Amino acid sequence: MKVAYIDQYKEELGVQPICAALTSTDAEIASSTYYAAQSRSEAARTVRDRELTEEIWVIHEENYGVYGARKVHAALLRRGQTVARCTIERLMRAAGLHGVIRAKSLRTTRPAPETACPTDLVKRQLTASAPNVFWVADITYIRTFSGWVYAAFVIDVFSRTVVG
Repeated sequence: MKVAYIDQYKEELGVQPICAALTSTDAEIASSTYYAAQSRSEAARTVRDRELTEEIWVIHEENYGVYGARKVHAALLRRGQTVARCTIERLMRAAGLHGVIRAKSLRTTRPAPETACPTDLVKRQLTASAPNVFWVADITYIRTFSGWVYAAFVIDVFSRTVVG
C-alpha cells in the first residue's frame, strides 16, 4: 500500500522527499525498502491465484453463475487442476463470486397440543354413489421463483374431477 502511494506521486515529488515526509508518521518507509519492493518479482502464490481466479470465473460463467466453491472445485479437478477447496473458497470470496443458495423448505403444519383433530365425518368411506353427492377438499403448496403459492381444490369423489 505504501509502495503504491509512492508510485502514484513519485513523478511530481520524488521518492526521497515522500519517504522523508512519511518518517514522522505511522507509515514510515525507507527509500531502500521501496526500491527493493519495486525490483522484487511477483510471488508464486499471487501468480497462481490470478490464474486460478480466471479459471474460476470461466467455470462460474459457464454454469450460469450458480456453482459454489464445492462444484467449482470439482470442475477444476475434472480439468486436471490440483487445488484445495479452501483455496477456491478464498479466491471466490475475494472475487465476489458465490453459488446459489437453496431456499429452506416451507413448514406447512404446526400442530398445537391443545388443538383436537377434526372428526371424521365420512368414517373413511371415500366412495360416492352418484356425481355431486360427495366432495372433498385439499390444499397444496407450490414453490415458485417469486415465493410460495397456495392452491386449494374441491374434488367430486364420484367422477374425480375438480369442481372448485
